[in-house]
Amino acid sequence: MATNATIVKIELQISDMDRHYYANHPLTLAQHPSETPQRLMVRTLAFALNAHERLEFGPGLSAEGEEPEIALRDYTGDIELWIDVGQPDESRIRKACGRSRQVVVVNYGGNAADLWWDKNANALQRLKNLSVIDIDSASVEAMAAMVERSFRLDCQIQDGEVTLTSDRDSLSLTPRLRLESAARAA
Repeated sequence: MATNATIVKIELQISDMDRHYYANHPLTLAQHPSETPQRLMVRTLAFALNAHERLEFGPGLSAEGEEPEIALRDYTGDIELWIDVGQPDESRIRKACGRSRQVVVVNYGGNAADLWWDKNANALQRLKNLSVIDIDSASVEAMAAMVERSFRLDCQIQDGEVTLTSDRDSLSLTPRLRLESAARAA
């Protein structure tokens, strides 16, 4: 019998001074049995870094197919922003770049993240609408320690630095922009 997903509820309060975006997002995330707390929190951080009123989580790990983990769709349903977490295949990223205006990969995993980049950098740098953001391992581990079944998370973003505060802990991190798309730079 398959194990069911764990439901995690996050009251995400975002104050993004860099983009002048201030909102509260009540998130209900299905944590697939194979999804680690680290990956769950990187997904949450990816949402916060790109927050928008129409930003939504995709079907996640349990779904097969060619859908983004997080997407911003226009009013016709076309994908404006495609966000993936981890180290997706280069072919998946190439397809995503063809299907959406902008693609962001939030890469984490320490040495594995570096190896993924080294293997795919030449091909990825040719994709003009792709951005790759790295989150360091120590920050990912600290974020994972914040996970509870239901919790409040305040996210403040200023000058590229992110401060996450929960009832139990606080953390500051600076996502590293490894590759910036022309669309993101504009």
